Amino acid sequence: MMILVMLAVMLIHVALGFPLFLGLMVTAVVGFSFVGFDQMMRIMPQQAFGGIDVFALMAIPLFILAGNLMNNGGMTPRLMKLANNLVGHLRGGIGHVNVVSSVFFAGVNGSAIADTSALGTVLIPGMKKQGFPGHYAAGLTAASSLIGPIVPPSIFMIIYASQTGTSVGSMFLGGIIPGLLLGAAFIAMNAYYSRRYNIEKRDKRAGIKEIAVSIFQALPVIIAPTIIVAGIVMGVATPTESGALTIAYVLAWGIVTKNLTWEKIWESLIQTAILCSAVFAIIAISSIISWQLAFANAPQGFAGLLTPLMDHPTLILIVISLITFITGMFMEEVSVLMLLTPIFVPVAHVAGIDPIHLGIVVTLNITIALITPPMGACLFVASAVGRVDVSRLFVAIWPFILVAMMVLLVVILAPQLTIWLPKVVM
Repeated sequence: MMILVMLAVMLIHVALGFPLFLGLMVTAVVGFSFVGFDQMMRIMPQQAFGGIDVFALMAIPLFILAGNLMNNGGMTPRLMKLANNLVGHLRGGIGHVNVVSSVFFAGVNGSAIADTSALGTVLIPGMKKQGFPGHYAAGLTAASSLIGPIVPPSIFMIIYASQTGTSVGSMFLGGIIPGLLLGAAFIAMNAYYSRRYNIEKRDKRAGIKEIAVSIFQALPVIIAPTIIVAGIVMGVATPTESGALTIAYVLAWGIVTKNLTWEKIWESLIQTAILCSAVFAIIAISSIISWQLAFANAPQGFAGLLTPLMDHPTLILIVISLITFITGMFMEEVSVLMLLTPIFVPVAHVAGIDPIHLGIVVTLNITIALITPPMGACLFVASAVGRVDVSRLFVAIWPFILVAMMVLLVVILAPQLTIWLPKVVM
């Protein structure tokens, strides 16, 4: 009864368009009507602070700040130029540039929304100019941004690792192959679309010298995510320390090359503070609700429902995917991750599902929800920066969702895609 009432309260707030933090807070207060209001003043601050008092979470603001410094320091155009020289000559080449740029950009920020905003401003008009319809250009930009939270570093993976005790380095390594697979799927989709609708092909192909120059120019950008992943995987630094080292590197590079002014540094700090305040507020209040769900024995109840499927881990992952995807359609992704992970992990453990495999599947589901109507944040960003009617984009995005779902199914059916690299390297 407690869970049903809390769910109803949350859905009412979502339907009425209230801010997510307010909806979660009211839901938590309603939950305490079952726990006992005399416990509220003791448990609420305890669980809220405990939820964010996790050392691994300190890496989140550092990674976000590093990404903002790189964006404001003019590093993004270098990645786009490299992508253009590699695949821009193909039919519908700027669409391929869109996807490849997202793969490169994924190692810079790890945020799908930041990817959509930064790349969409340039690439959506460019795709229109080459002959792509506006709704397709915006759809591909939003869809390719899903690579950001899968290829390391990833904010979602850090949160999952902090909740489950899974190695952040293993999670980062586990996301590399699925992320590249997702990029390859969108490139194949764009190639098919470009050939079917006879999108123009650029005659000039970049020469070896031009490609070499663009690689050299992009090298300072590529080094940044390398510091993050290599430091964590080799055990030289924790995720937090890797984030700090990356910021030091980006600041040094930006100041020496005069690409980072004090105004840009201050702007990056403000952007980071705004985003992190929202993320950590949601983590804090979600921790309270997670405690309430544990109090109501929600994990045990969910495990009981799936008892007949315990010998079929693939089916359990499909059920988990459906629940995560549907929930993510209507709620903010961090809160979905915080609320559902404590429920899913015990079930997955009993079924013998590797925690890294589960983490990548859940992360991929949550990421796909970012482009799924009606609440997909990346759709609204792509609509705004590309000046495309959002209702038209709501229709045009479904083929991209289908392609992403096919990749998700491959990841579910082939666990080695996610657990092979961590086992070999770690």
